[in-house]
Amino acid sequence: MAKKKKTTTKTKKAQIDEILLDVADHIKESLEDAVTGHEIQKSELIVYAKAESIKDVLKFLRDDRECYFSQLVDVTAVDYPERVQRFDVVYNLLSMRQNMRIRVKISTDEHTPVPSVVSLFNAANWFEREVWDMYGVMFSGHPDLRRILTDYGFEGHPLRKEFPLTGFNEVRYDEQQGRVIYEPVQLQQDFRNFDAVSPWEGMTDVQLPGDEKAMKQNFGFRGIDKKEAENG
Repeated sequence: MAKKKKTTTKTKKAQIDEILLDVADHIKESLEDAVTGHEIQKSELIVYAKAESIKDVLKFLRDDRECYFSQLVDVTAVDYPERVQRFDVVYNLLSMRQNMRIRVKISTDEHTPVPSVVSLFNAANWFEREVWDMYGVMFSGHPDLRRILTDYGFEGHPLRKEFPLTGFNEVRYDEQQGRVIYEPVQLQQDFRNFDAVSPWEGMTDVQLPGDEKAMKQNFGFRGIDKKEAENG
């Protein structure tokens, strides 16, 4: 009786990639004018689409019998400030029937709105609000496009590459006014120290991170004079 061949990890990966390529070809044939390309990264299918056609693409992926990507897991974005269309908006979908995931990417700039897909997936409501809040990508047709993670009076979009790490305003509670107030961030350059290594010396003779920066003293644990201890 012939022995069954063991399925290796490489063989499984090749099988998965082959299935994904078939799905990609099916999508390309069905949405020729809306899809600009595809690739497979680490056995995950990525489809590139035109921004103005995103609703048609996602509707097809949701309803087509060979796809059935019925769950919108997430919508996020990536900022590439050196590009004219600086933002990639990424849609992550899951097909429970096909046991498969797919990512759909579109590109846009900071002035051109992207069609909202809330009418297709209710979950897109908060996802798109988050992308607007963090990156400033606008979604046309969204029923309630307002900030969701930052305060309504927040200035700027925190995940853009040009946004300063310190932000523009700081929030604190004012004892005299008895309320929360907003003030411009004021940091004196002379007092800013971004050295993350601790300057403190360890309590024992064991060298700890940061000890190399401190002046080595003659006293060790509990104030015992090291020189006297060495001399007996």
